[in-house]
Amino acid sequence: MPAWERRFRAPRVGLPRWADDAPSRCAVLATADGVLEGHSWDAATGRLVRATRRREGTSIVTIDPSGEWVWWFDDANGDEYGVWRRQPFGAEPGEGVEDAAGLPAAYPAGLALGRGGLAVVGSTDDGYGSRIHVITRDGAAPASRLLYAHPEDAGVSGLSEDGTLVAVAHSEHGDSRHPALRVLRVRDGGVVGDLWDGPAKGVEAADFAPTAGDCRLLVHHERRGHGELLIWDVARDEQAELVLDLPGEVSDADWYTDGRAVLVALDHEARTRLVRIDLDETGMRVAAVTPVGPAEGTVLGATPRPDGGVWLSWSSSAQPAAVRDLDGRLVLAAPGEPAPPSVRIEDVWVDGPGGRVHALLRRPVGPDGTPLAGPLPLLVDVHGGPAAHDVDSFRAYPAAWVDHGFAAVQVNYRGSTGYGSAWRDALERRIGHTELEDVVAVRDHLVAEGIADASRVVLAGASWGGFLTLLGLGVYPDRWALGLAGVPVADYLTAYEDEMEGLKAFDRSLFGGSPEEVPDRYRDSSPLTYVDTVRAPVLVLAGENDPRCPIRQIENYLAALTERGVPHEVYRFDAGHGSLVDDERVRQTRAEIDFALRHLAR
Repeated sequence: MPAWERRFRAPRVGLPRWADDAPSRCAVLATADGVLEGHSWDAATGRLVRATRRREGTSIVTIDPSGEWVWWFDDANGDEYGVWRRQPFGAEPGEGVEDAAGLPAAYPAGLALGRGGLAVVGSTDDGYGSRIHVITRDGAAPASRLLYAHPEDAGVSGLSEDGTLVAVAHSEHGDSRHPALRVLRVRDGGVVGDLWDGPAKGVEAADFAPTAGDCRLLVHHERRGHGELLIWDVARDEQAELVLDLPGEVSDADWYTDGRAVLVALDHEARTRLVRIDLDETGMRVAAVTPVGPAEGTVLGATPRPDGGVWLSWSSSAQPAAVRDLDGRLVLAAPGEPAPPSVRIEDVWVDGPGGRVHALLRRPVGPDGTPLAGPLPLLVDVHGGPAAHDVDSFRAYPAAWVDHGFAAVQVNYRGSTGYGSAWRDALERRIGHTELEDVVAVRDHLVAEGIADASRVVLAGASWGGFLTLLGLGVYPDRWALGLAGVPVADYLTAYEDEMEGLKAFDRSLFGGSPEEVPDRYRDSSPLTYVDTVRAPVLVLAGENDPRCPIRQIENYLAALTERGVPHEVYRFDAGHGSLVDDERVRQTRAEIDFALRHLAR
């Protein structure tokens, strides 16, 4: 088996979620028989027990504070529309599984678990918008009570330690990309406090302080143009900003279990580092800031532990992810042979039309470990989101192309997170076209530097990256030898009609209205608008049950390619917006590489 395929088939394991009252009991996602599934894991004994066995895999798993119950989301064929299940800790697939919430099927919108069977469940659906229910149990069966409902997008962000308050991120103001925050009483839904910083400045809750009766809420804000933290004492309605004199912006934060310190993840130039903030005697202000954890690669997630330590998932472009402590000692590795290593990232900075663009370059290396000189065939791998960014972490997909002799570059275009609010929101100027200006600038730079062969540049991406791929093939037809578009938006007006409700709210926020209100903006950004100018062969990968980039709008685009005689192929798979099954991921990558090699050889 070649190294690229072994990377896809190597065992994977996520960051464990541990039970507050039984910290050795954890729920974790890990591969089993080549499929990502939920597991119970006892950190004291090391016993890892598979909890779910689903043909399409399981993507969400957590554990209640008692450690007695593992919760997981049960959707049909990977379409993200389903119900919550729970089963006893340590139970094997099918053992003791029950309906956890007693609610109709819907798209998940946050979950917070309390003690004594209390749960707060968020959901969205086309029929009613957003709802949040309180779930209680007097006996075996769950009882539900509607706590919050609104036509706009909303979800559960956190539950206080004593189960009396719940934080809700909402977009009642009509902008789901920059949410507001509301704290409600669980008892009766009464409003305890509201927090909103105004247009284009989102606020979101990280979590409540981990001590009973403590009403401090850790909140993400962007008042100075980048992600930062504040503590909001909801009971007193007092705020204190946690100002860090460090580069980067806050991407995640969590309380230490004594409530006297905060663990913060900072994104800076495609790497994520950790710092510990010790609070002063008021518990509201910074007393000391200490960098902790690895100084290279990227921390993919981290959680403080009751003993004062930290578990973290760490990776780099060369080394696959594993769960370790702050000293680098292995905490949890998925059973089986680890993935073969790959090449290290090279940072590339390019002057683009909106400022300096950061890109991450991988190149094949010679026997001495030195990157090969060009010109090389180039894969331009465009990330999804768009509110995301590529980082210095291990990924089997670009590594596979490097194994086949390609250079591979990932571009953190305008629209990406990690580079400030203005950079993230700049795509609103002209959706799709703005991002492509940066992608093309990086492509042209690598060609000019002699790294990339201009006649062998492949544009590729999935989700939003698939959308940009199809748009790029039409708007910049002379820049690409071929395109590989995974689960893309291809016909934006039809996509809006069929997509899940949360994405409709996202699109309204992004475009400034629905297609009925601003049809020209959707049409200007739709790949279908530019299909007449597409010349490069294109492979489209489509999920039959995809709620995000539905199949009908992809079929419209494929029909237009056929009518115009553009060489193309389609790969359909029986899942949703991607796959959790190793066999399927290998088949898709093999199809893409085979398509590229066949057409580049011509």
